Amino acid sequence: MSKIQQAFANGKAFIPFITCGDPNLKTTAAVIRAAVANGADLVELGIPFSDPTAEGVVIQAANLRALNGGVTTDKIFDMVRDLRRDIKIPMVFMTYANVIFSYGAEKFIATCKEIGIDGLILPDLPFEEKDEFLPFCKKYDVDLISLIAPTSENRIAMIAREAEGFVYIVSSLGVTGVRSEIKTDLTSIVAAVRANTKIPCAVGFGISTPAQAKKMADISDGAIVGSAIIKIIAAHGEEAPKFVGEYVRDMKNALS
Repeated sequence: MSKIQQAFANGKAFIPFITCGDPNLKTTAAVIRAAVANGADLVELGIPFSDPTAEGVVIQAANLRALNGGVTTDKIFDMVRDLRRDIKIPMVFMTYANVIFSYGAEKFIATCKEIGIDGLILPDLPFEEKDEFLPFCKKYDVDLISLIAPTSENRIAMIAREAEGFVYIVSSLGVTGVRSEIKTDLTSIVAAVRANTKIPCAVGFGISTPAQAKKMADISDGAIVGSAIIKIIAAHGEEAPKFVGEYVRDMKNALS
């Protein structure tokens, strides 16, 4: 079993997304530890990029704050090394293909293995172009996580059959961000995924309230929340870990 799939072994998974380096890496590490202490099952770590095309204004702003604060990929790697002294749950990176290309794909993915990163989410990597990275992911046992969107339609089965770790189901068209209502017919998307793979699937994009998280997890195997957490961090800065911990606890309780 992929280590990522262990996150789904004990009921519905809650997956927080955190932008590394916003407002600084010391706070990021404290936020991650607070999230894990309060029930996070898997943590999605965003490596900042100057043109994060999948992100709405909240996470775009977090990327800029982190980059302006001097965060680098190597500094994030060092933070994860330190976290792995006590954090045992799966962790994955979410970033963009150019970040990996510019670092060197094999060097980047080999380092993921070395520091204990279990998977990669690359929202700008088309399914048809995943062989740019997949051989290195296979070599170093890092899951390349597939995204399925409402527009995937007749490609859902193809993507699901080759998926690794978990399937990231995008709830809505457009970019990340808090939404008051999610209207996509996710039930049929999840049914198509489950007809073609046994690995778990979780829903992200637009989830912010316990009620939304429960609704998405009732359909799938878990819920992913980013923008709502980034808003808490933006509001509280270095005091954010306490507030993020409380939020994660409420969301995890809703799934349970």
